[in-house]
Amino acid sequence: MEGTVAVAAIVAQVGSVGVGTRPDFDRLVEFRAGWYGCLTGWADTLFEVTDALLCAPQAVASLPYLSLEPVLRRGWGSVYAALARGGVCREQVRDLLVAFAPRQWWPVFAVDVSPWPRAQASCSPRRGMCHVADPGGEQGRAVPGWAYQWVCQVSPDADSWTAPLDVRRVDPDFTANDVAWVQMREVARRWRAHHPGRVPVFCLDAGYCPITATVQVTCDPVAPARVIVRIRRDRVFYFDAPPKPAGVPGRPKRHGDRFACADPDTWPAPTHELSTVDEHYGAVHVQAWTGLHPKPAKTRRWGRQAQHPAPGVAAPIVRGTVVRVTLGPDTCSTQTLWLWTAGPDPLDLDLIWRAYLRRFAIEHTHRFLKQHLAWTTPAIRTPEQADLWTWIIAVAYTQIRLARHLITDHRLPWEKHLTPTTITPTRARRGFRSLAPTLPTLTKPRKPCRPGPGRPPGSRNQHPTPRHQVITKGRRRRKR
Repeated sequence: MEGTVAVAAIVAQVGSVGVGTRPDFDRLVEFRAGWYGCLTGWADTLFEVTDALLCAPQAVASLPYLSLEPVLRRGWGSVYAALARGGVCREQVRDLLVAFAPRQWWPVFAVDVSPWPRAQASCSPRRGMCHVADPGGEQGRAVPGWAYQWVCQVSPDADSWTAPLDVRRVDPDFTANDVAWVQMREVARRWRAHHPGRVPVFCLDAGYCPITATVQVTCDPVAPARVIVRIRRDRVFYFDAPPKPAGVPGRPKRHGDRFACADPDTWPAPTHELSTVDEHYGAVHVQAWTGLHPKPAKTRRWGRQAQHPAPGVAAPIVRGTVVRVTLGPDTCSTQTLWLWTAGPDPLDLDLIWRAYLRRFAIEHTHRFLKQHLAWTTPAIRTPEQADLWTWIIAVAYTQIRLARHLITDHRLPWEKHLTPTTITPTRARRGFRSLAPTLPTLTKPRKPCRPGPGRPPGSRNQHPTPRHQVITKGRRRRKR
């Protein structure tokens, strides 16, 4: 009863921020309680580390700087000990993130990989080659490190807000495609349990296999979803072959007329077509051809857990829709996108082109996590510690999103005034420091203890840390 009265007093204290802040405050408090329940080891320290990360005035240079925040009542050594010995139930965190996903947003999710470079960390195991942007080049470069794949719900508005729902480390023994379809299937099933009746839409950039995503996600018997994948502009597809005439010898054809994206002469009349004018992109023209399929390849990546075609059995034909999106007037500035889409719901061209272009909001999220929340800044040794720190980052970003309507905008004199509906993640994080004292405390006080004796002077380490090589995949040999 006393806890209820205390929470009610706190809600009344922050209720003057704006209209409708009390339900938002209750939702934030409920999410924080759920995050505390997901922690399985060193829960008090990890919970306070999350608050210290949110209350820091700027991105921390290393983990010991978090101990300078008043909300972290532990020493800097406890931060490293919590990451090394603490734990979190990943399935519970995933359920928590999906349960607190924005209900007013559309069910569109972006999937992309973001690297954590660890080039000089020879003591860190399971490092692979990650692709990072090169400021001096256009193609980028590959450096040793860990790669994490995020699944984020994107906002329909033209802003940089997203809602992370899942994140996984791509092990060097697997590919981003192998991890992507597992993530999408699990997110679709969780989404169906919390939001029934809404078909999720997953948007993937070039580099992902559209056929594998169609087989593993769209054809899922439990929770089918729609996939939108960008394809190269030189891809070739085929229509279904006409039925074989009676009395003609030989086996029937598997492929019909050829459809080449780079050859307009092979394009028949589009099955669906849409023309509209957008305030950001100008004139938009969308064309779609349904019933297309590529030639099945014997070396197609169907996934590590999927069943490969048996010897002597032809690979299945996967059908979908090829969409051509033209942005801008018919001038030299016109941009053309080729997309592959398939799903159980009716085809909506207006949703497809808008959903894919909103996919790029996940790039803003990756930059915010690295620059303002110091996701890849700590020099963490093991990948398990990196996984735990990544979950802390995802939960911290979710708290910023849930508190965006509770925070008063703190701006510099030359910055533009923003309302709770137009506030950015950077400005919302800046105001979380003022909101933190009004939130109820869930952790226990720090226990007094004495520091350990440490290593005796003049002694040497009897068990040096082993070094690990970077895991690189063999190059394909060219056929003669």
